[in-house]
Amino acid sequence: MDPKKKAITAAVVGTALGVGGLVVVAMPASAGAAPKLPEVSAENLVQSVMTAKPGAFDGTVSVSNNLGLPNVGNAIPGASALNVDSAHVFSDGAGKSKVSLTQGSSQETIIHDGTTVWDYSSQKNTATKTTIPADIAAKPGAGADASKMTDPATAAPQLLAKVRETSTVSVDGTATVANRPAYELVLTPKPTERTLLREIRVAVDSQTRMPLRVSVLSNGTTTPALELAFSDIEFTPQAASEFAFTPPKGAKVTEKTAKVDDQTKAEAQQAQQATKVVGDGWDTVITGKLPADALAPKQSSGSAGGRGMDPQKLLSRVAKRVSGTWGSGYLFTTKVGGAVLTDDGRFAAGAVPEQVLYEALGTK
Repeated sequence: MDPKKKAITAAVVGTALGVGGLVVVAMPASAGAAPKLPEVSAENLVQSVMTAKPGAFDGTVSVSNNLGLPNVGNAIPGASALNVDSAHVFSDGAGKSKVSLTQGSSQETIIHDGTTVWDYSSQKNTATKTTIPADIAAKPGAGADASKMTDPATAAPQLLAKVRETSTVSVDGTATVANRPAYELVLTPKPTERTLLREIRVAVDSQTRMPLRVSVLSNGTTTPALELAFSDIEFTPQAASEFAFTPPKGAKVTEKTAKVDDQTKAEAQQAQQATKVVGDGWDTVITGKLPADALAPKQSSGSAGGRGMDPQKLLSRVAKRVSGTWGSGYLFTTKVGGAVLTDDGRFAAGAVPEQVLYEALGTK
């Protein structure tokens, strides 16, 4: 396994790789004999994961990225989210949460206490305080940021909901994850699915039914393409102080209020219209169009007439030039899928063969 560990988020897989929200992957089972647990059917295990309420916990999440995705900055939609080494997750079991994302010596902390969301960056010493009005806070998922979903407990239920109907589901023995006995739930794409993925494995805690590890494996390899798992976890009550935040001295604080007015709804609708999901399940492809100037050369900041970045030249170095009835552009490939970015700014991404990407580009 590549020792370099990176966190991957929903934004990346859902946008850059287009697996329809598959943000997940697994750590290898711990050494030693598999724990002996009562038998459980695959259907009952899936249902228990979807309805699990594990209560309060805190744990450390380790993530490894073996995708082979090129470092192209913002050239690939969502690629900038591949920038975290590890995460520490806290939950009070009743809606309050805290996530600390670490990259090198910098850390980002996101705290949601039910009525307020704090997002603090230690590198920039900046904090954003978002107040959530009571009418919005009462809605399921209020204050949640999909791009911060970095733990198996959050990712796995979404993943199961996405691919369950197009999968063959089974229980493949047991494993020990984060020193806890767990069932191995395996989802395999049905023969009709056109995907580069071989299977998804979810290690489910035998007591709480909370996902402790999720893995994505592609065809032709035994090493997970993505890995996301709790390396340690404790199911214990969390102090109220964990979900309180005071900005450090000198921090620049920006305050705003979450709202759902006509303008916000219109902006959300425009964003939704900017992307389109083609297909479902394992062969989901996400298509869309980048802003008109996204591929235009950029002048270096602070320079007058100086040399800047040319996205087209950057793309030509890390991607394959392709063309077809859909137009022409660049093809990126990884172990679990790929993405096509056309010369006129359209894109298609998914965990599918390239031909499926081309077909999606031609879908109106």
